[in-house]
Amino acid sequence: MQRRTVAVIAATLTAAGAAVAFTLPSAAGTTASVAGTTASPEAAPSPGAVAPQLLAAMKRDLDVTSDQATAAFERARWASEVATRLRSEAGSAYAGSWLTDRGTTLNIAVTDPAMAATVQAAGAVPKLVTRSVAQLDAAKQALDSAATKADRALPGWYVDVAANKVTIQALPGDTAKAEALAADAGLPASALKVVTTGAAPKPLFDVVGAQPYFISVTGGTARCSIGFAVQGGFVTAGHCGTPGDQTAGFNQEAQGEVVASVFPGNADMGVVQVNGDWTPQPFVDDFAGNALPVAGSTEAPVGAAICRSGSTTGTQCGTILAKNQTVNYPEGAVTGLTRTNACAEGGDSGGPWLVGDQAQGVTSGGSGDCTAGGETFFQPVNEILQRNNLTLVTTAGGGSTPPSAGPGAEPAASPSATGGMQHRRHRRG
Repeated sequence: MQRRTVAVIAATLTAAGAAVAFTLPSAAGTTASVAGTTASPEAAPSPGAVAPQLLAAMKRDLDVTSDQATAAFERARWASEVATRLRSEAGSAYAGSWLTDRGTTLNIAVTDPAMAATVQAAGAVPKLVTRSVAQLDAAKQALDSAATKADRALPGWYVDVAANKVTIQALPGDTAKAEALAADAGLPASALKVVTTGAAPKPLFDVVGAQPYFISVTGGTARCSIGFAVQGGFVTAGHCGTPGDQTAGFNQEAQGEVVASVFPGNADMGVVQVNGDWTPQPFVDDFAGNALPVAGSTEAPVGAAICRSGSTTGTQCGTILAKNQTVNYPEGAVTGLTRTNACAEGGDSGGPWLVGDQAQGVTSGGSGDCTAGGETFFQPVNEILQRNNLTLVTTAGGGSTPPSAGPGAEPAASPSATGGMQHRRHRRG
């Protein structure tokens, strides 16, 4: 069997079936041809190098030169390493990290004045605040618990480390509703920020991805695309089947089985375990015949430049705006997502996010488009790896195990757990 490099994630329904509430393609029972499924991507750059396709996308979307784009990725890599180390050293005093000045200044917030010298010595700017990131996460979780069905009309809420507050997004005229939710959750006014946004998020529908795989479901066949490779299989969005669903590859040969899926709820994540005929590879397809390398999964801070790949709009870049956001989709709330200003459209759902060669997550949903711009949310990949005890396949050989979850992270879940994994009646991303 021909083996393929890992590509990006997408989904659409290719057979009719009223019992399955997926978005149907225009011609049910047919499968469209997909670009990039017959030609193997070109060889990857040397380890540590930034793929030229990402540099080109950075130049286009962020109005920077190649040297500036390379410097931005290098600075983000440095910032990721420093922030991870200082979070460990600060412990309960850690209050978040973010980049400013076009990604050149790393800010580290702490609640203990004694940590300021340590932060400065590491090359970052210390910010003394009153609330730790663990306290902010707890406040955001209180909003999750207090929110009623009516509150889900609000686009979402997230931990705003730069403001040292929890921010609630509200549509025009809904500021009072956001403030009432905060009051119900016991959130003091000093810890609250309300911002007005012009659009509500939604899952990205009718995905037709590259290097697809097919999931047998009641009433038809759902079609998705492979995401980041892990030892024994690959990760994808949670709305690509439920545990036990059988999968076939791009060539319709038996491929594997869905062993974990969560959506909506506390994640939008899925895992497929492949059989011995398939070999996971540490690459992401950019849909132009190129293989983008995946060398690890070091998490980048808020403010970092980031790029995503998707089958509808290709490779697009932007900035990380916030982490640990609750997003209220029509199908239900999803917590713990990361918000960006990179654009995406229907068909890009589930695609991979990269900072240089570091995996960041898979597309969950968003608002807007790549003509007018918009916001897009992704499910952090390290949470998928941690909760399912997976190892990312990397270009360095072998695999990369993510760091342990920090303060405020949710406990790990066994791949065989069924809680929250049986949701199927929702529109596909």
